[in-house]
Amino acid sequence: MFGLRSSASVVSNLRLQLLQSSPINGQRARCINVKAGMEIPDDKRLEFALPYIHGIGRARARQILSELNMENKLAKELTKREVFVLGEELSKYSLGKELRSCVERDVKRLMDIRCYRGARHSDGLPTRGQRTKTNARTNKSQKLPVAARKT
Repeated sequence: MFGLRSSASVVSNLRLQLLQSSPINGQRARCINVKAGMEIPDDKRLEFALPYIHGIGRARARQILSELNMENKLAKELTKREVFVLGEELSKYSLGKELRSCVERDVKRLMDIRCYRGARHSDGLPTRGQRTKTNARTNKSQKLPVAARKT
C-alpha cells in the first residue's frame, strides 16, 4: 500500500512538470523563481527581466548586476549558483508584497492624521502639486451612484 501511494505521487509530479513545460499557444510559459514568490521571465536578459519584480526598476537592475559582477545574459542561462547569489542580493531590498504593504501603511498613516497629502489621497486627487484644471481627469471624475430601482 505504501508503494502505491509513492508511485501515485511520482506520477502526479511528472504530470505537473509536463503541464508546466508544455507550450501554451506555441510559447512556453516558464519563469525562474529567484526568491520566494518572485519570478522573472527566462526569455529576457537580466537587465530587462529584473524589473518584472515590484520595486526594481531599470537603474536598480543595472546596479545589482554591477555589484554582483554578473554579465547581462538571458535569465534561462543562469546557473543555480548565480540564481542563489541573485536571490541573496535581492533579499537586501524590500520588494514585492512587503513593499506594497509598506506603501499602503504609509498612505493610511497620512490619511489618519488628515494632513494635506492624506486628504488628497482620500479624495483621489494628485498629491504632489500637479494641476487639476486640465489634467487628472480620471482622478477628478466623481463616481456616480447607481440609480435606485423604481418600484
